[in-house]
Formats: sequence, C-alpha cells, structure tokens
Amino acid sequence: MYSEEDLASAVKAGVMTEETAKAFRLHVAQARSTPAVDEEYFRLVTGFNDIFVVIACVLCLWSVSRIGALWAPWIGALALSVVAWVLAEFFTRKRRMALPAIVLLLAFEGGAFYTSFALMESTPVASAVAALAAWLHWQRFKVPITVAAGASAVVGCIGATLVSVLGLTGWINAILFASGAAVFVVALRWDAGDIRRRTRRADVAFWLHLLAAPLLVHPVVAMLGLFGGHTTLGQAAGVIALYAVVTLISLAIDRRALMVSALAYVLYAFGALLEQYGMVNLSFAVTALSISSGLLLLSAFWNPSRAIVLKRFPRTVQERLAPLR
Repeated sequence: MYSEEDLASAVKAGVMTEETAKAFRLHVAQARSTPAVDEEYFRLVTGFNDIFVVIACVLCLWSVSRIGALWAPWIGALALSVVAWVLAEFFTRKRRMALPAIVLLLAFEGGAFYTSFALMESTPVASAVAALAAWLHWQRFKVPITVAAGASAVVGCIGATLVSVLGLTGWINAILFASGAAVFVVALRWDAGDIRRRTRRADVAFWLHLLAAPLLVHPVVAMLGLFGGHTTLGQAAGVIALYAVVTLISLAIDRRALMVSALAYVLYAFGALLEQYGMVNLSFAVTALSISSGLLLLSAFWNPSRAIVLKRFPRTVQERLAPLR
C-alpha cells in the first residue's frame, strides 16, 4: 500500500509527473468499493517485516539498557535513548517503517525521561526533558505519533509541576480536562490543514485525538464518582450520555479515535453495574455484546450518520471539516 507521502516523494524525485499521480489517485478512489475518507487510514504495519524488526529492536534495546544499568540506572536509560536514535536513522529515516518508527520513538523518549529522572529525581524536569526529546526527534524523523508523545510529556510536566510544586492536588481533574481540551484543539488544527486526509498532518491529528479523548473523558467520569467502588444506574447513564457526546463529536470531525479512547470507561461502567445486579459471570460479555453491536451498526452507516450531524453545523464550519464521500 502506497501512502500519499510516497506519491509526493515520487513526484519530487521525478519518477512520475503530478498529472500521473493525480490519475493514480483517481483510479484507486474509483476502484475501491468504499470511500477512502470513510476508512480513516493511518500507517502502522506495512508487512510482517515490520513485526520482525520490532521484535529485534525490542530485544536489542532491552539488552543495552540492562547492560548499562549494571553501572547505574541513568546509564542504562541513556544507552536506551542513544541506541533507539541510531536504529531510527536506518529503520525510520531510511527504510520508513511505520511500526518500528513508533517503537523506537517511544524508546528514545522513555529513555530520555528515565535518564533525567534518575539524575534529578524530579518528575516535572524529567517530563520537560522528554518533551524536548520528542521535539528533537520530530525535527529529524517526522514520525506522526511524535507530536502526541511530546504533547503527553508537556501535559505530564505541567500536571506534575502544579501538583507537586504548587500543591494543587485537588485540581488534578480540572488540570487533566484543560490539558485534554488543549490537545483536542491542537488536533483540530492539524486536521484543518488536511481535511481530505492525504498527508502526514492527518496521521499526526489521529494520534493527538487518541491522546485527547482520555484526558477529556477521565476527569468527567471521575467527577461522576464511577471509581468510588459502587456504580449506580445514574452514574452509568451519565457515562452513556458522555459517550454519546463523544460519538457526536467523532462523527462531526470524522475521527473514530476519540470513540476508541473513551470506550474503556463505558465497558467498565456497565460491567460494574451488571455485577451489582448479580450478573458476575456474564457482566463483561453482555456489556461488550451490547456496545459492540451499536458500534458495528454505526460503522456500517458512518457516512449517512455524519451527513445528519453535519447538517446541524453552519456552512463555514462544514467547510473546515472532513468532507463527505
């Protein structure tokens, strides 16, 4: 499968003309039985070789970090980051392998975080270093998930500073919600730059939406008292109402990632509710069957459902959202 970036690279290299690339896109779009925009493509695995390389990379990174940790924990973490960067020079920058690129990014940023934490023993400082590492990695490799990884580090830095330094422990839910709203806005800005989902910007937005959803949903669910050990019918109804809002937003912006990130809270709420009514053995199965049936139905009629939702928005807003196909 060739991505839009591959086609753009071929045009830039003179392998094909822009007219040929446009004709190829048109042919692929007409040959597919379902619209391209309805699939919400993002690159993850291009072949089994990706999995093979990931296994080898993980073994290599684990070995290096363990050997380095024999001298000091920070040496093991630093070695992890260095080797992850070196491997990324070949498998990410040269071979452009999607899954190994993600694993190597997480290893590099995680190594940077633990190196700083082992030396400074400060979560805010370690998170700031991780954010800087993500920025450097983005400048070099442009892996789509890097922006979301950097955003999570920034959120961690701000949250840890407000909680540990300023003592705002009681404001943790508000901090998470505000962070989620900020990440969501950033994701929308990336989406707005490519509403037809043809470039790297769409992949970056995908990962940002995947990060934003739990940051937005978790504080609301916590304020509903869902984690208090006793789930009531009212709390479950509140979670369903919240998920309905997430679903409407997902339809409007054409992003299933929001729904996927928030799905775990719905499963937990109804699983706990059914257990309290005596369905201990079947609680999760019944919950999963009910929710999966609704999601499959929505997936089958995603575009018609989007059309209904988009009609409620002004024309100026619709022009900034992914078009219907």
